[in-house]
Amino acid sequence: MSSDRKKICRALLSVTDKTGLVEFARVLTALGVELVSTGGTARALREAGLAVKDISDLTGFPEMLDGRVKTLHPRVHGGLLYIRGNPDHEAAVAAHGIEPIDMVVVNLYAFEKTASHPGVALGHLIENIDIGGPSMVRSAAKNFEDVAIVTRVSDYTALAEELTASEGCLNRATRWRLAKQAFATTAAYDTAIANTLDKIAEASAPEAEAALDSESLPPSLRLNVPLAMPLRYGENPHQRAALYSDGSGLGIAGAQQLQGKELSYNNLVDLDACWALAEEFPEPAVAIIKHTNPCGAATGASVREAYQKALAADPVSAFGGVIGINRAVDADAATEMVKLFVEAIAAPEFTPEALAILAAKKNLRLLRVRSAPAQPVVKQVSGGLLLQDADIGRVTAAELRTVTQRPPTPAELASLLFAWRIAKHVKSNAVVYARDGQTIGVGAGQMSRVDAARFGAMKAVLPLAGCVAASDAFFPFPDGLETVVEAGATAVIQPGGSVRDAEVIAAADRLGVAMVFTGIRHFRH
Repeated sequence: MSSDRKKICRALLSVTDKTGLVEFARVLTALGVELVSTGGTARALREAGLAVKDISDLTGFPEMLDGRVKTLHPRVHGGLLYIRGNPDHEAAVAAHGIEPIDMVVVNLYAFEKTASHPGVALGHLIENIDIGGPSMVRSAAKNFEDVAIVTRVSDYTALAEELTASEGCLNRATRWRLAKQAFATTAAYDTAIANTLDKIAEASAPEAEAALDSESLPPSLRLNVPLAMPLRYGENPHQRAALYSDGSGLGIAGAQQLQGKELSYNNLVDLDACWALAEEFPEPAVAIIKHTNPCGAATGASVREAYQKALAADPVSAFGGVIGINRAVDADAATEMVKLFVEAIAAPEFTPEALAILAAKKNLRLLRVRSAPAQPVVKQVSGGLLLQDADIGRVTAAELRTVTQRPPTPAELASLLFAWRIAKHVKSNAVVYARDGQTIGVGAGQMSRVDAARFGAMKAVLPLAGCVAASDAFFPFPDGLETVVEAGATAVIQPGGSVRDAEVIAAADRLGVAMVFTGIRHFRH
C-alpha cells in the first residue's frame, strides 16, 4: 500500500440530511468497513438491511440529555485524534480500550433552515445548534493524515469510486481536500449561528419567539460565502476574479445560464444593475445597461414594446450592453432583441420559441433569474468594509409634495414617478429625462449637477420637448433646474432639502414648470 493511502476500517455516520446515505453505506459495507452510527441515522441504515453498531456500544455510555450528549466521549474523539504510529498515542489508546475511527460522515443540524422559520421559538433555535457534529468534524479534519471527514453529500459518489478502486483506501490528497471542506463547513455553521444570535436583542423565555432586532447593524461582520466559479479575469485582464454565491439559487449570483459564453466579471456587475432596475416596475419593463448605467429603460404593454422603447432611447450606446427584463421573454421580444449585438440578457423565463430564436446568437449569454430579497450592501475600502441597508426606498404619488404654483398634470405625474425610479439606478450625480414610461436622456456620473443635466440632454436622440426630469439629489442652485427646463422639461422631481430650496422653487414658478419633492434622495456611488 502507498504510504499516502489509508485503509478505512471503521466509519462513524451521523447525518441530518440522509440523501444518498444508504447507497454510500452499502459501498462501505461491501468493502468490509464497520459502521457505527447514532439515533435516526442508525435506524435508517438498519431499515435498509445494513449492520450497524450503536454509538453507545462503542462508548459504553448511553445517549443522554435528549440527545445533547452522544458522541462527546473520549472513545470517539480519542479514536479520531490519535496519531497512528505514534508510540505514546498508541500506548494511550491501548490502555483505555480506544479503537480507531478512520472515517466520519457528518452533516449538521439544519440551523439556518430552522432560523428562517417565522415565529421560531428561542428554545427551538438553541436546540438546533449542533455540538457533537462540529466537534467530530473538527477532530477528524485535524487528524486528516489518518482520518477522512465527509461533510458533503455531493462527495459520496466520488469517494465510493475511489474506495472501490483502491480496495477501501483513500489517498492523502483526498483526505486533505475533505479536511479543508470540513473546516469551511464548521466556519460557515458558526458564522450562521453568530449572525442569527446577533440579531436577537434579548434572550427571552425559551418558548417565546426569537424576536429579531431589525434596527441594529451587527456588532461583527462575518462573511462566509463559498466559491461559485472562477472568472477569466476581473474588470481588466490583469486582475484575477471569481464569483462567490450564498447557494440560495437566487439573484444574479444564483442565475441559471441557459446558453452563451462564460460570464465575465463585468457581465455580472452589469447584469445585476439591469436586473435590479427592471425589478423596480410592476408592469413589463426592460433596462439596457452599459457600464452599470442605463442607456435606455422603458415600460410597455408587452416585453416587445418595452424593449423597443428602451432601445429607441439610445440605440448607439445599447450596442454591446446587457438587458434586464422583469417578464418572460417571448418570441415577439426575442425577434427584436436578436437584431442587436448584446452581451447578455437576464429574465425570469424564456419561452421555448424565444430560446430557439436567440440560439442563433450562440455567444449571447441568457440567464434565468429568480428574485432575491434585498440584502445589506457591502463595499470594501482600504483597511475595512462598509455596510449599509439596500436602497429599497420608493415613493408613491400620495407621498410627493408639490412645491410650485402649478401641480403636475396626471401624465406628467406618471412620467415623474417613472423617471424617479430610473434615477435611483443611475450613478450620481444623475439627471434623467423621461416621458410616457421611456427614458429620453440619462446624465450619469457627473461631478456637477448642472453637467449631469446638460449631458442627459445632449445624449437625447428623441425629442425632449414636453418631457419631465428627475434629479437623484436636490438642486443646490437654480441653474440645474434652469438647464433641464431649457432642454424641454415641463415638470421636475427631486428630493428637496437644499438651503436654497426657496430660490429653486421661485425659479420653477418663474419658468412655469411643476416641481415635486420626494423627501428622499438616491445617491449611487
